[in-house]
Amino acid sequence: MLTLGIDEAGRGPVLGPMVLAGVLLSPRAASALTRAGVTDSKRFVGPTAHAARSQLIPRILAHATAVHVRVAGVEEVDAHASRGELNVLERAIAREILTRIGGSATRVLCDGARLFGPLCAEHPHLRALDRAEDAHAAVAAASLLAKVRRDELFACIVARYRKRFGLLTGGGYVNAPTMRFLAAHLDTHGRLPPETRSSWRIHAQPAVPRDHRRWQPGQ
Repeated sequence: MLTLGIDEAGRGPVLGPMVLAGVLLSPRAASALTRAGVTDSKRFVGPTAHAARSQLIPRILAHATAVHVRVAGVEEVDAHASRGELNVLERAIAREILTRIGGSATRVLCDGARLFGPLCAEHPHLRALDRAEDAHAAVAAASLLAKVRRDELFACIVARYRKRFGLLTGGGYVNAPTMRFLAAHLDTHGRLPPETRSSWRIHAQPAVPRDHRRWQPGQ
């Protein structure tokens, strides 16, 4: 009996891609990964969080029957989010994962009852659950794969702009460091960086607001 877990990382940031991952596990593999410390990626906090998550990736790859990681770039996210269809995109990618590695799964677990619930009608063995990564090793493993890949890609963005704008912190989410970076880039180049999601409501403003509390991402 094999379980396919699906989870995402990077849905909310204004900078960078979104990543979804799927992990197919046997019961024995799930138990081994739980003993090794595989858990929800959000439980790793502080300056060592990325390193701690990354250390678990080889264990996941060694124990999993199959894995698939799918990156949705800024343009793809924008094409859907501009129409209010970010959920549609995530469900479409979940279908891709099911097609790629889910053929032998006896059950599929997706994190997000409302988000992935519509897939249950298409796949009777699929369950869409809130906080599924807390209770199921396959989903926890998927959350780690997605988060580590998202962080690796964001690190490339940080490196690209560090010499000109200094260290970019905040993970690209809507927070003060991200807003300072966007304002500085706009002041310097007269435009926002290409890694910015144009579908977020920041682009409805005449300029990047200095107070990031004045706006919210438009999803």
